[in-house]
Amino acid sequence: MASKHHIESSSRIPASEYTKDLRICVCGEPFRLNSGVMALRSAKLDKLLKENHVEEVPRLLRDIPADPKTFELVARFCYGYEISITAENVIHVCCVANYLEMTESHSLNNLLVKAFTFFKKDVIPFWNSSVRALKSAENVLQQVLHLGLVDALIESIIEKVLADPCLLGKPIKSLTFGGDGERDEDLYRPSARRRLFGSNLISEDLATLSVQLYEPIIQEMTLHQVPSEYVVASLCQYVENWVSATSRVDDDKSFSKKMSQREAIEAVQRLLPHECRLLPCNILFEMFQFAIALEATTECRNGFEVRIGKQLDQATVKDLLIPSFGYAREQEYDTDCIRRILKHFYSNLSSPHNSSMLKVAELVEQYLAEVASDVNLKKSTFMSLAEMAFAASVETQRLSDGLYRAISIYLDHHTYLTEYEKEDVCKLLDCSKMSPEACEHAATNKRLPLRIVVNVLFVHQLHLRETIVKEVNSPDEGLLKPIEEEIWKGDGASKDRAMVEMERMNCKVRELEKECSAMKEEIWGVFDSRVKREKGGVWREMKRKFRFTANNNED
Repeated sequence: MASKHHIESSSRIPASEYTKDLRICVCGEPFRLNSGVMALRSAKLDKLLKENHVEEVPRLLRDIPADPKTFELVARFCYGYEISITAENVIHVCCVANYLEMTESHSLNNLLVKAFTFFKKDVIPFWNSSVRALKSAENVLQQVLHLGLVDALIESIIEKVLADPCLLGKPIKSLTFGGDGERDEDLYRPSARRRLFGSNLISEDLATLSVQLYEPIIQEMTLHQVPSEYVVASLCQYVENWVSATSRVDDDKSFSKKMSQREAIEAVQRLLPHECRLLPCNILFEMFQFAIALEATTECRNGFEVRIGKQLDQATVKDLLIPSFGYAREQEYDTDCIRRILKHFYSNLSSPHNSSMLKVAELVEQYLAEVASDVNLKKSTFMSLAEMAFAASVETQRLSDGLYRAISIYLDHHTYLTEYEKEDVCKLLDCSKMSPEACEHAATNKRLPLRIVVNVLFVHQLHLRETIVKEVNSPDEGLLKPIEEEIWKGDGASKDRAMVEMERMNCKVRELEKECSAMKEEIWGVFDSRVKREKGGVWREMKRKFRFTANNNED
């Protein structure tokens, strides 16, 4: 292994006073080099060899900022060979050349000037080269910061984005993901300019940079007023690359990978512009779920909740169904975060009669119907969410059918509730706003408390009465006056026809009254059987207790 990296001297290298080999180990890789050849290009090595024994020098170079590949490249330059400097290695070459003090004052046409010249002429002017060079600086960021190379790259990138924001990606227009879980092709659409010349010339994406480089760049872009919609497009792609594309969150994932995902989602939340509705609500919810699963900071999760709350009227029930994470959570869905989001939504409303309030009220009712079947959903939690939906509909003409459906499902899956607890759950149900269909269903709903059934039956009777009045008056109301005029002013035949028409109308009224009476008897029949069944149940329970007491007395 000692001779694994042994470089023969070029014939162009002049003789040197140093003849002993210099054995250096870089990241575990050994190098055997001619000390004189290296000293001719490196002022640092020249000084160390003059002041120390050659065997002591490797110990003094333990902090050399180089990987084996870069160090070999620098050594070949010292030996007089032509080397290839690229956008991917120029930062590393500059870093090592600066460390070894390979300056013009020590040797003409030295490596540091050669690398700097390449950086200025072949990297800075071009987008792809700038991004590649910046990405390569991630491993030696602390060592190169004082050289000003990273700042120059960031300034170059921002300048190019200001001239052409599409380099960050086209603004997001689609509001939905693909049905199979894959993102819609229009959601994170790259710039068309990037696809003009085929895959070989696709522009480098800033979203491939690590957080420590990506975050300051986006911050600088915000300060330079790069349009927010383009910044958001880049941030979405960043989540796609660093969180979503690295597979879903699971407990078996390595700690370091989970930490990098957490850092990414926290950075994205900090960098998201404060303007509302730049990002579709479903994407915000997906980012929020990542933040919860990755155990991001409270500040990060609160930030997503506030952003979602500002545009909750865009959400769907599917967005709200956030699974509970952690072993301590018994509920199937995380309802606590939904309550917090709702509070943020209501606190941002400018008017109590805002149309978005009605949309959210309907959304919450649908959400309640979905989570109501969870047997672990506490009554207090269900009622808290129901109150938020009810409050938005108090002064409106919205029907209570959605809330009734949710309550019915909840009672059906929580049979252990007492009659008092059932009445407590139903106290928010406004029977006067239930549709005739909902009333008819509720009248035969065995899960509802008796008091609620009585209210429903009363409301149903009112609906029937209104229906009869409309059937009698509305269609034929306009015909009464012409008929009366025809009776008093017309001839004998006209009067006969008018009398026949009035008789027909009277028959119609009698038929409707019969239908109403039959429906009333049917409803009260259901009610009576319900009361008798409940009373019978109580009576059987009392007989059972008395029989048990009597048996004990006999014993």
